[in-house]
Amino acid sequence: MAYSARTDLAVEAREMYMEASSVECDIEGVEAEKDTPFDGIGVTRIKISSEKGASVLKKPVGNYITVEVPETVYGEQTAYENICKVIAKELDALIPEGSDGTVLVIGLGNRNVTPDALGPAVVDSLLVTRHLIEYIPEEIDKRLRPLCAIAPGVLGITGIETGEIVKGICDRVKPSLLIVIDALCSRKMERINSTIQLADSGIAPGAGVGNSRMAINQKELGVPVIAIGVPTVVDAATIAGDTIDLIINDLRANAKENEPLYKMLTTIEEEDKYPLIKQTLSGNIGDFIVTPKEIDRVIDDISSVIANGINIAVHRGIGLEDIDRYR
Repeated sequence: MAYSARTDLAVEAREMYMEASSVECDIEGVEAEKDTPFDGIGVTRIKISSEKGASVLKKPVGNYITVEVPETVYGEQTAYENICKVIAKELDALIPEGSDGTVLVIGLGNRNVTPDALGPAVVDSLLVTRHLIEYIPEEIDKRLRPLCAIAPGVLGITGIETGEIVKGICDRVKPSLLIVIDALCSRKMERINSTIQLADSGIAPGAGVGNSRMAINQKELGVPVIAIGVPTVVDAATIAGDTIDLIINDLRANAKENEPLYKMLTTIEEEDKYPLIKQTLSGNIGDFIVTPKEIDRVIDDISSVIANGINIAVHRGIGLEDIDRYR
């Protein structure tokens, strides 16, 4: 049985497939392009256009945009403003034509568990306007669009499937667009808290920790759905697998080619490493999810970036300089 690292990122699913298959060209039904709109900010756009491509990457058909956030973004104002503008621009590109009515933002996750609190934190920083436009329209800037938001909590607290809550709200509010925020799981430690993924394929709450619930997508709700997520955790089994890789590569580099050890190391396959991973992560530890120690600060910072990206994209004509005045 081969070990398969867990990831919610389309860019990593593509990388893993190409590495495993030793191919350099793209997969049939999958297109990818890279861009650097600002210094230090990388954008990778992946389009899955066929069921074959979806099957290979194990992601639904749709557009997936990955924005790499530089480490300096939270310490320098210009970098912070640039990443907010990038998120707004990429989000705007995903918003379908004709969805000019109310925007509903759903912040998934448990605000009592910091790595899972991204969604509620984003909701807290949004410029919500639906009630203002409804009750005092004469006092509201015409550039503002009706936006409402909610953090519905998790099944373990509410006893209600998140998808059921979202569907009930959609039936009542009748939004023209749904934006869903959730924490994700990454394959690589360096992408934790430094990557933002936007996708128009919807989302399955809890998928990042292997606990998928009712899907939130256009098929289920009848409303276009854009999902925004940040990997805040990594599977412990992934760390163990990477550690074994490093050890094997180091031993291989220091072994002589004619030694039996070198020959053995060059023939180790994924299915040979999997039992070692299972042995290392004996008992229930294999289900452990790991997050960095500075997660509290990161959630505060990156939720602000996402919230302002949504504010700028939804309320067209409003800039960062206006947001605090209206909030």
